[in-house]
Amino acid sequence: MRLTIRALTTRALATGTPDDRPRGRRRAAPAAAAVLAALALTATACGPDNEKSTDAGGTAAATTAAAPGGGKPALPTSLQDVAGWKLDDWARFIGDNAFVNEVAQGFWSIAKMEDAKGRATPEYSHKSAGSSVQRDEPPAAIPARPQPHPYSPATAVVGKIFMTAPEGDSMCSGTVVSDPANPGRSNLVYTAAHCLHDGKGGTWLKNIVFVPGYNRDGQASRGKRYTEQQVSPYGRWTAVKALVSPNWVKESGVGANSQYDYGIIRVRNENGSGLSLEEAVGGSIPIWFNAPREQITSAFSYGYPAERPFDGMELNHCDSTIRPAKLSFDQTRPPMYVIGCTMTGGSSGGGWFITKDGKPNLVSVNSIGNRNPSEYMAGPSLQEQAKQAFDYFSKNAK
Repeated sequence: MRLTIRALTTRALATGTPDDRPRGRRRAAPAAAAVLAALALTATACGPDNEKSTDAGGTAAATTAAAPGGGKPALPTSLQDVAGWKLDDWARFIGDNAFVNEVAQGFWSIAKMEDAKGRATPEYSHKSAGSSVQRDEPPAAIPARPQPHPYSPATAVVGKIFMTAPEGDSMCSGTVVSDPANPGRSNLVYTAAHCLHDGKGGTWLKNIVFVPGYNRDGQASRGKRYTEQQVSPYGRWTAVKALVSPNWVKESGVGANSQYDYGIIRVRNENGSGLSLEEAVGGSIPIWFNAPREQITSAFSYGYPAERPFDGMELNHCDSTIRPAKLSFDQTRPPMYVIGCTMTGGSSGGGWFITKDGKPNLVSVNSIGNRNPSEYMAGPSLQEQAKQAFDYFSKNAK
């Protein structure tokens, strides 16, 4: 039986609060498991979404795009180009698209965070014309619900990402994810590419900081000014490395690039603490790459929506208990997942969670939706390209 969110919160609170529980690796497993222990998944055996082809030996069959006249590879022109990238190709891509993020300590004051606007979720209407678009009928809208206060330690894996965009101070959502190269000591946050980079012709956003467990309990202050402990109970974590899909950098507009709207940041504590992010928040969520679509029978999306009727101060969630619909702008790429959800800009990058073998897993992030009114949310299916990017980043982007 699936527990309610309220029951889930009560259960997590029984294990303690951020102030009275010992920090460190001992907390990681119970806190991470509690955040989505309520989800149920009916699994069937089947293959993953279309993205990579394999040869007779079971290895990826693809080639790397060559630059005109030889030399280093150009940016990818198809799925197969990226699927065939080697370590040197990923290293070259990161080098050619260097991420620099110099954030002065204390730059994001409480007032500055409160004033940040939600990074707009790219809009796509299911009523839009387009013969190349393949889509299922969108699911019925699911009203977003606020996470009950006080937040439990289990919710600490979800937080806000603040950044300075061309339009001004902005915010998105993100999730602390497990790092296979550093088990128990992850400093990785997964989000949407459009929360980190402006895409074709643009550049990296500035002053990127992650605040796990961002919390604005209206009753907690009792008329007094909010404290740092209330707003950022687990500190602030500056992005030091970042990676988005090569297709995101190459392409623009809402369309096929949204099928690769994923991004990763490696962070460090602003206060110089020796604790990893995973140790500080008490856990992390593994990513289920190449998940067979037939096994995704539900999706629970979390984020901090900031456009009306929301204000960005509360963690919200949409609980979809039916199989996500499909949306595809390019049939050679993994089709996006679609669920009913009324969350708005600011929730971009927030994780989609399911259970796998009894444990919480991340399978997508909030990417695009519609407005006036908000009725659905679509997120990328994290298949082979996303896995290769993550594996490279985990091992090599220090």
